[in-house]
Amino acid sequence: MKWKLHRIYLGPDYTIGRLYLEGKYFCDTIEDHYRDLNIEEKVFGETAIGYGIYKMELSMSPKFGRLLPMILDVPEFTGIRFHRLNTAKDSFGCIGPGENRRKGMVLNSTKYEKRMVKKMKAATKRGEEITIDII
Repeated sequence: MKWKLHRIYLGPDYTIGRLYLEGKYFCDTIEDHYRDLNIEEKVFGETAIGYGIYKMELSMSPKFGRLLPMILDVPEFTGIRFHRLNTAKDSFGCIGPGENRRKGMVLNSTKYEKRMVKKMKAATKRGEEITIDII
C-alpha cells in the first residue's frame, strides 16, 4: 500500500497537504510548520517531519488508547502518527487527516482517521508493506 502526502502550503504556523492512496486523492492534511532541519533548528512539538519515503504500520497509541497509523524511522522524531485533530496546535509533530475547508484547519478528521485505519488493517492482513512518500 502506497500513500503519498503532497504538501501544498508551507505556512508560518502550519502546513497543508493532500493525501493520496495508490495515486487517488484521499483527503487533506494539516501538520506543524515545516522547517528544513539542514538550515533551521527543530522546535520540539512544532515542527513537521522531513521529506522522504517512510514505512508505516498500525500500532496501539499509548497516548490515545487506540490503533493508529504510525510513521516509522523518522530522523529526529519519535511517535509520529496520523490521528484526528483540527489544527496544527493539536498535532505535536503528527499529521491530521481531514477536509481543509477553513483556513488553518481540517474538518471531519475522525472520519478520515477511521477510513485510513480500516484501509491499513486490510493491507496488513494481506501482508502488504505500507509506505508513505512525503513530497
